[in-house]
Amino acid sequence: MNDLTPNSETPILEGEDLRKTYRLGRVKVPVLHGASVSIQEGEWVAILGASGSGKSTLLHLLAGLDKPDLDSGDIRYRGSKVELQNGGETNHYRNRTIGFVFQFYHLLPELDVLENGMLANLVPRGRKSGILILVMALIGAVIGAWLGLLAAGDWGLLPLEERTPIRSIVLSGACAVIGSGTMIVLIQMVQAVILRTRMRSGEAADVARSTLGDFGLGQRYRHRPRELSGGERQRVAIGRALGSDPDLLLADEPTGNLDERTGTEILELLKKKHEKGLTIVMVTHDPKVAEYANRVVRLKNGRVVSDSVQNSVVGEMPSLDEGHETFS
Repeated sequence: MNDLTPNSETPILEGEDLRKTYRLGRVKVPVLHGASVSIQEGEWVAILGASGSGKSTLLHLLAGLDKPDLDSGDIRYRGSKVELQNGGETNHYRNRTIGFVFQFYHLLPELDVLENGMLANLVPRGRKSGILILVMALIGAVIGAWLGLLAAGDWGLLPLEERTPIRSIVLSGACAVIGSGTMIVLIQMVQAVILRTRMRSGEAADVARSTLGDFGLGQRYRHRPRELSGGERQRVAIGRALGSDPDLLLADEPTGNLDERTGTEILELLKKKHEKGLTIVMVTHDPKVAEYANRVVRLKNGRVVSDSVQNSVVGEMPSLDEGHETFS
């Protein structure tokens, strides 16, 4: 493992005095009691702890997937506070800044390998999509209202004796709603066609093929998750997390559901990405898995009890059996 030197004095990601309490009915269950962690760019940090120590909760807070308590400290990315109350900024942080690998894969069963790997790049990069839908809905409402007024008046949809201002306004309003809904349906149909086109070709598909190909999945693009082994599903999950070219990768027990051999393959994949400069924060309960990291942060009962740099012994660990396929 590289002896990496941080690229900047400012941590790429840090959580200060993080606290998290869950509620089970009327019972409060405190999980984190002021845990602090700091990650420098280029590091591989393992958060090590037993089940129930709060390590996954800490990772979820750092990823913006959950919110800390009101009396908690801050989460900062490159020195700036991550505003988890701001929906747009939080979504951008989750989707572009970090890549998250779940313990249980969370692949969409109705999508194939390539489509699952493209998900991060298929999410709109800003508010343009929502603004477009809103504008088209307003245009549809205006057109519908205008047609409703014409129908109530010049077109004679309402009998002359029934034409009153109130009835004309009601008919115009109903047509405005219908026009707005129709326009939304039409724009979403167009977006669906564009999306299916992007899923067959284009930049997002090229990025997914390249990333998944690096993980040895070049022959599995059209397979569904149910047709994959556990190791293959985890490689798809990692490829999806890296598909948006994030600044750092957060992994929650990436080998927790895998046998030892498959788990070693996954760790070797992460090792190669780390050697190319990827910053990794990995949660694990296994000290052997933690040996891949440059630093180990030990968590116990919701508190950090140690934070130490280590000399990795991965190079001394037994290699995979000769002839067994590995992936770059």
